[in-house]
Amino acid sequence: MISSLFLSATNHLLSQAGWARQRLQPHAGRTARLALAPVAEIDFSVAADGHLAEWSGEDAPEVTLRLAVADLPRLLADGLESAMRHVRIEGNAEFAEALGFVFRHLRWDAEEDLSRVFGDIAAHRLVEGGRKVVDEGRRSIARAGGSLAEYLTEESPLLVTRKALPGYMEELVALRDAVARLDKRVARLEKGR
Repeated sequence: MISSLFLSATNHLLSQAGWARQRLQPHAGRTARLALAPVAEIDFSVAADGHLAEWSGEDAPEVTLRLAVADLPRLLADGLESAMRHVRIEGNAEFAEALGFVFRHLRWDAEEDLSRVFGDIAAHRLVEGGRKVVDEGRRSIARAGGSLAEYLTEESPLLVTRKALPGYMEELVALRDAVARLDKRVARLEKGR
């Protein structure tokens, strides 16, 4: 299920990006594994036309891409380029570099897909509207985060500001030293008895 979903989505993106298929074509027949630890392993190979094909074999794949499942939300939120920073790639260096480059730079052309259903003008407006909504959502989240941080540091001081942190550190060191001195005094008193 996950394997077929990954392959069909990636092949859809590859069909929109001729440069990516050209980059993968010299590696036709090579095998790779996407290891989504600890949930799934997706084995695939590169077809002669530069698309990905399902692969199953007993031999080890030439390249392994390791990504923790915990990093998947980052992939959905920030895109492939951000998620690829957290992927460990092992194996054949030339093939690994080609796969890494393609996955880092592969983008979905949503406007192209929507234009097939709604027409060019409506697709353009939908995509632009979607971008504005996402941008405004990010700005709202940033503003809310700033307001929450200000509230937690200034109005209801549950957090320490960066400015106040050195003062608290000095007080903490002084308290630690005082407790150590007290401990030594108690030890001397007990020893004297």
